[in-house]
Amino acid sequence: MNWTELDTWIVITGVLVCLACALPGAFLMLNRQSMLGDGISHAVLPGLAIAFLLTHSRDILPMVVGAVVAGVLTAVLTQAVQRFGQVESGAALGVVFCGLFATGLILIRVASDRVDLDADCVLYGSIETAVVDVARVPRVALISGGLFLVNALLTVLFYKELRLAAFDPALATTLGFNADAIRLGLTLVASVTTVLAFESVGSILVIAMLVVPAATASLLTSNLSRLLVTAMLFAAASAVLGHIGAITLPGFAGRLLGHPGLGATSSAAMMAVTAGILFLLVWVFSMWRDSHGRPQRSTPT
Repeated sequence: MNWTELDTWIVITGVLVCLACALPGAFLMLNRQSMLGDGISHAVLPGLAIAFLLTHSRDILPMVVGAVVAGVLTAVLTQAVQRFGQVESGAALGVVFCGLFATGLILIRVASDRVDLDADCVLYGSIETAVVDVARVPRVALISGGLFLVNALLTVLFYKELRLAAFDPALATTLGFNADAIRLGLTLVASVTTVLAFESVGSILVIAMLVVPAATASLLTSNLSRLLVTAMLFAAASAVLGHIGAITLPGFAGRLLGHPGLGATSSAAMMAVTAGILFLLVWVFSMWRDSHGRPQRSTPT
């Protein structure tokens, strides 16, 4: 394995993106809205495409505005379908984000003739090329670091409100906190996080970063603060081990199968795969622990 400066920046950027996604992802899980992150990551596509068509550029500001509008629209339409259509929340979310996702793909094809837009990059990301920058510190690394710092700051500042909205919305309302407004704010943060992660991990793979680290941490602890820290540790481990696996495992598997010419695979994809493997390992450990008479985990507090 030949480790270069490019590999270092890929890992740094991946870690920062995964950390930034893990924080709002944990609260989405606690609000039983993990699939909302999935829905947002798909449904922001029409917002991005419309922003591209209007501005003919991929600047961060129009992308963020388009993503936020689409994210809010996803949440509002899901609630409307659930309430007025009298369908289950998961089904309502599926109807909304599938429709918006398909609309976004159509608009991307339309926009691709007018702006430099690669649908595969939007869907799957390109962290390997995103870190190639003439500047000493890649732009995508700075964006990812700033995103993580903002999400961490928001988590610290609104920790009490987020905790109340997740575990006791009625008490939050009694104390003067609007639980619905807090959840809407969480949706906005998730939307911005999703679109800023597109360049490195793509709209599909960001789902794993929003959902899996928090789910893995919930298998080990029921304390909220420890859950957040543990989720970030698993997110960072997924990024580091995922990139190492991306540049080593294909060649190793190729030699075993008689195809020594296999090169590295997508680092972002391997980060998602690694997150899933870590979840499975922790799940097996949790089952073994429970089967040996250890105390059962309670609801996170």
